[in-house]
Amino acid sequence: MSDSSHIDHAQLQWDEDGQPVSSVFGDVYFSRANGLEETRHVFLQHNQLTERWHQLNTGEHFTIAETGFGSGLNFLAAWQLWLTAAPASAQLHFVSVEKFPLTKTDLQRALALWPELGEFTAQLIDAYPVFVGTGFHRLSFMDGRIKLTLIINDAATGFAQLLATPHPAFANHCTSIDAWFLDGFTPSKNPQMWSEELFTAIRQLSHTGTTAATFSAAAIVKQGLKFAGFNIQKVPGFGRKREMVKAFMEQEPIVDHQDSLQTRSYSPYPVPWTIDAAATTPAEKHALIIGGGLAGCTSARALAERGWKITLVERHAELAQEASGNPQGVLYAKLSPKSEAQAEFNLHALQFAQQFYCSRWSDIGEQCGVLQLAHCEAEQQLHTQLRGKFSSADELVQFVDAAQATAVAGVPLSLNALYFPKAGWINPRKLCESLTNHSAINVVVDCSALILEWDGDNWQINNNPELRAPVVVIANATDAKSFAITQHLPIKSIRGQITYLPKTATSGSLKTLICSEGYIGPAVGGLHCTGATFNLKDDTRELRAEDHRTNLENLRVPLPELLAEWEALAVENLQGRVAFRCTLPDYLPLVGAVPDEQPMLEEFAPLRKNSRAAIHKTGSYHKGLFINIGHGSRGLAYTPLCAELLAAHINQEVLPLPRELANALNPARFLIRDLIKNKR
Repeated sequence: MSDSSHIDHAQLQWDEDGQPVSSVFGDVYFSRANGLEETRHVFLQHNQLTERWHQLNTGEHFTIAETGFGSGLNFLAAWQLWLTAAPASAQLHFVSVEKFPLTKTDLQRALALWPELGEFTAQLIDAYPVFVGTGFHRLSFMDGRIKLTLIINDAATGFAQLLATPHPAFANHCTSIDAWFLDGFTPSKNPQMWSEELFTAIRQLSHTGTTAATFSAAAIVKQGLKFAGFNIQKVPGFGRKREMVKAFMEQEPIVDHQDSLQTRSYSPYPVPWTIDAAATTPAEKHALIIGGGLAGCTSARALAERGWKITLVERHAELAQEASGNPQGVLYAKLSPKSEAQAEFNLHALQFAQQFYCSRWSDIGEQCGVLQLAHCEAEQQLHTQLRGKFSSADELVQFVDAAQATAVAGVPLSLNALYFPKAGWINPRKLCESLTNHSAINVVVDCSALILEWDGDNWQINNNPELRAPVVVIANATDAKSFAITQHLPIKSIRGQITYLPKTATSGSLKTLICSEGYIGPAVGGLHCTGATFNLKDDTRELRAEDHRTNLENLRVPLPELLAEWEALAVENLQGRVAFRCTLPDYLPLVGAVPDEQPMLEEFAPLRKNSRAAIHKTGSYHKGLFINIGHGSRGLAYTPLCAELLAAHINQEVLPLPRELANALNPARFLIRDLIKNKR
């Protein structure tokens, strides 16, 4: 993973009319004459969006890509037009790359100039993320009808992350763009953005019929669009601007990739095992989902909001009965100063989850905040290291001393902490019930998926014709091992026991979640939930007194006064719950298409001798078979983003994560690692 620890926000000046001007580039963000009308003229009209959106079919999605998000004006104008021109069941995906994002305060001030966009502006500002380094931010509006993927990076690098791979022969095995908004500062003031690398990415991400429009008629822009394979046309610009450019890709350019495919002893490009070249979206949008826990229910909702018919199969009589069944779960993720896959995924997942739950809190739990205490020397050092990266991200996390932590918690604390003000506790069962309350989701309970077979057109569960669909999602945690087709996956089970403690006079004042060696939350129904143990290689389902003692002992450092009131309790009489977390060796989830084991091992066998072998084949994956498991103890934080990623794979959309990070979750990664280590 590349270093992503620093970004610069836009530096603005405001002119006499209250319009923003870049202090760095000395350029305006939109026309002084009328920015909104300029957007409509340049980007909406000259990409023929009204006409094209009228022609969309039910359930289709349309993807716009933009250079330079700026104030978000182009996005909001497109959103407004979409609601009048596109079918109600269609989805707009708007992807924008911004190197210097506006602060939320500046965004509010800039967009206040356009009161007619007020209803859209308010939703954007509410969802506008905290920026901590480069990365992707997937925002969803109107129950998924409008999706914004905001990429914080320079334009060429950001769009390159949408490609399937850096390998030029396979790069375009990804979702393509339907219309380009080539905005940003004028080429004379920001020539670095209008680079050959940008236009190469534009070419690779476009298809026959893709359009582009730009306010600029500069030679560098026209030459770049021609290089990318577009036919260009100069047309009248907006207001006093004499000319602008619109472009159309009549036919995808034929590019000779022979040089990149020449046989060598090694390849300078990543081996393309992550690519499923045969992937298609079936005509019948019907999916079976096996497992009614957090992974299954979030996956069901993500697909249902895309117009899919869902049959959710659960072996128990109710949803969320296994690891998702604890009455009080914590929304949290471990932050890290490092730029590595797990650290970056944790951050992306936490930010996505906080937005995902924003409108749901009243039905599923309480957004009471979470304190992560510096309860040992290692945690104290970690908090110090995190300051450099997160000190300006107060909406996400705050660094508080013991006195501040005490005020937040409502009970005495003697340790410094990280405070996550937008986090809280969630009842997973209520969440699963809420997520599956959708007209497109049919829940089938008391049904164990014992047999999973492909008949050439559809997957079928238990030879039952009523449980038959072209797509299946395996979301049943460690039970995925019961299918022969997924037995090769290195799934681990980790036992965890939680303890229920009675509310006392002191503990009743606890008003936030406290995490240290374990966690404890505010009392609900007269009981606190605390835990959980980590018992490796242990399949005992019965409650154990020794594990209750462990959970109590984990409260000694952070909450000695509360522990004193509970120490007299007879641990053998305490109630609690045992469940089993599903994890993988690298503690990242498995999300994506299920690999076809034997063809993968055969086709990528040269990796046993050379990890950079020049293999010019894409991966082998089972048609229509996907998996979403391995969220460990962070299901509440991980599953919303994993479900969004899974649905994007299935529906062939722009992914909500950078390519490298999505690849880090690919279910074939362990087969490839075993080949490289000569274990298979």
